[in-house]
Amino acid sequence: MKNDKKGLNTICTHVGELEDKEFKGAVSPLYMSTSYQFEDVDIKRYPRYYNTPNQEALCKKLAALEHTEAALIFGSGMAAISTALMTFLQAGDHVVLQQTIYGGTYHFAVSQFERFGIEYSFTTGWEVEDFEKEIKPNTKVLYLETPSNPLLTITDVKGVADLAKQKGILTMIDNTFASPINQNPVDFGIDVVVHSATKYMGGHSDICAGVVAASQEHMDKLWQTGICFGGSLSDYTVWLLERSLKTMAIRVKAQNENAMQMATYLSQSKDVDHVYYPGLKDHPGHELAKSQMKGFGGMLSFELNPEIDASQFFKELKLIKPSMSLAGIESTVLSPTQTSHALMSAEDRAKQGIKDSLIRFSLGIEETEDLIADIEQAIAKVKSMSVTA
Repeated sequence: MKNDKKGLNTICTHVGELEDKEFKGAVSPLYMSTSYQFEDVDIKRYPRYYNTPNQEALCKKLAALEHTEAALIFGSGMAAISTALMTFLQAGDHVVLQQTIYGGTYHFAVSQFERFGIEYSFTTGWEVEDFEKEIKPNTKVLYLETPSNPLLTITDVKGVADLAKQKGILTMIDNTFASPINQNPVDFGIDVVVHSATKYMGGHSDICAGVVAASQEHMDKLWQTGICFGGSLSDYTVWLLERSLKTMAIRVKAQNENAMQMATYLSQSKDVDHVYYPGLKDHPGHELAKSQMKGFGGMLSFELNPEIDASQFFKELKLIKPSMSLAGIESTVLSPTQTSHALMSAEDRAKQGIKDSLIRFSLGIEETEDLIADIEQAIAKVKSMSVTA
């Protein structure tokens, strides 16, 4: 099914679905085979070649959602990111990475690129001129992430894409925090889009997967790298992910609304020191986010006042779950210094402004009044412990 002029929920539900020709079931059938016929067939199918029936169908939906010609699904977000970067970089090349990015991507760069003779630089900020300052004659890729993890900084997607095109450099973006519902970077000139599909695409905290979406030309190159790295996904998980994508637009829009309400509440709380959310008018990237996003997202970060122990706050929560990942239908919180950015040195975290007191808050679909009540009772308990002590 083509996605021409189809609505977002229609794309989520129907594009790329497989027809159950035998029993006429309402959902795509699941093909679990890892071995397929090779004679007298148009396609020699094999899971590591990303071309089983369920893989192929899902990738059509993913490409439609990101407005690209093609997409591939991987076993994790880092499998997608590392495969994409290693496709377009080789010994002697240089890559510019945004300062504020996912800790796993940062660790991949600093721990692996030197082994392969790849040079890299991190920007000192997230403005277009910060990228331009780091470009060298051998720069091949500009890598950005917006909104960024965990401080929700906003980068000018079109500005970076235009700069790269002037220099003949490829652009790559981690679009995980926004999701395709809130942002389509290819529409602003970005070449390659990557996702941790574990997050909003999966949406139920029960799938680990990654996505790369781009032009057919770029994806053909990426496929050659991918079949060597072997980061394919089991067809059962592919089937589960296709199921989850059907409700992504509905889920993400509800999470957007919850995040806006919670960011407003937290910004007015006397117990909160600072809130990071692009939907707030005092966020430095607010106007830019309005110009390139359809929604401000379901993620925010905040810092409690110094006298409130964040680790004890986690323990006192009853409804909101202290949990490692994000973007599920349940609301979760975590400490980036202990989880997503733990592999970064304390010095590098400090350079990015990631404090030990920072709390990353992933909004689910619960009623916000229940979430507020949970936060207030947790803070009250922590404060009473302090007074007692």
